[in-house]
Amino acid sequence: EIIGDNPNDLKDLSYGNNIIFKEEYSLNHGTLMAGIIAHNFKNVKIMPLIVSPKGDEHDKDIALAIRYAVNNGAKIINMSSGKKFSLYKKWIIESLKYAYKKDVLFITSAGNDNSNIDFKSYSTYPNDDIDGNGEIINNFIMIGNSTSDIENLKEYSSNYSKKNVDLFAPGTEIYTTSKNDTYESITGSSASSAIVSNVAALIRS
Repeated sequence: EIIGDNPNDLKDLSYGNNIIFKEEYSLNHGTLMAGIIAHNFKNVKIMPLIVSPKGDEHDKDIALAIRYAVNNGAKIINMSSGKKFSLYKKWIIESLKYAYKKDVLFITSAGNDNSNIDFKSYSTYPNDDIDGNGEIINNFIMIGNSTSDIENLKEYSSNYSKKNVDLFAPGTEIYTTSKNDTYESITGSSASSAIVSNVAALIRS
């Protein structure tokens, strides 16, 4: 009610909140990821879209954000998500298919629960393999977190999978931009997906 949204109606578009919190730490995740994605690139432009400052994202917000990004010129979409439950999977899948038709790459993190997300009870969304029936698009990459330790290549916290996690990339103690014009080291599969997005941006450029 506060933002004028009906979360059960995908055609309801006139909602949102354009007030940015003064406590920018609550929305710092995007700043951390942007610093990794655009590192050493002068020709990379970041389109920041907030679908949830805290907690699980609504399927409607994810679906509409994907379409907004595609319609406004994005070629690579990076999203850190770990939803355990998806009420409207079809909305997100249709948006991912739309991105695929427009030649837009979607990169997301595997999550940080040290779980095998091939098992339905541990699965995360969004995903391009719905209910274990096989992948439906070829523009979707899910990334796990690797370390620099050859003996323990998987970061302990990272989710893993034979079917759903497509790639592992460095995501442990990654130095990046932070709030208030500072820098910090972070660990997580979000950083891993940001690094893959960085490489994808290099290839695209």
